[in-house]
Amino acid sequence: MAKVYIAISLISLVLCIFCVINIIQTKEEDTRYLHKLVWLIFVLLFPLVGSIAWLAVGSPRNARPRANERPMPTFPEYDRPGRAIASNPDDDEDFLRKVRERAEEQRRRAAEQKKREEEGDATPPPADS
Repeated sequence: MAKVYIAISLISLVLCIFCVINIIQTKEEDTRYLHKLVWLIFVLLFPLVGSIAWLAVGSPRNARPRANERPMPTFPEYDRPGRAIASNPDDDEDFLRKVRERAEEQRRRAAEQKKREEEGDATPPPADS
């Protein structure tokens, strides 16, 4: 009978340590129903019940992006997770059109400047506001 109590105590201790580490590593906004500190105190005061409650109710379900966030990219070094995305495809198309127009304007100005430099005219172009 003592071996059963020792086994239950060890399982409870390991579960409690796992849950404490899990709570510490979880972001505050991802915890459910209670604040992170309240969950930590609950698990430390009631190790077995608190650990089971944390795993069943408090821990985050899935790490899905919120409504206006991008999903985790295949190559995270190229993109930050959580970056906002355009919610309306028309807004995205409008943005891309403006980017293309600015790029064309910059290319035109660079070509004009290069042409003036080749002709020997060192006067800068008029500044646009």
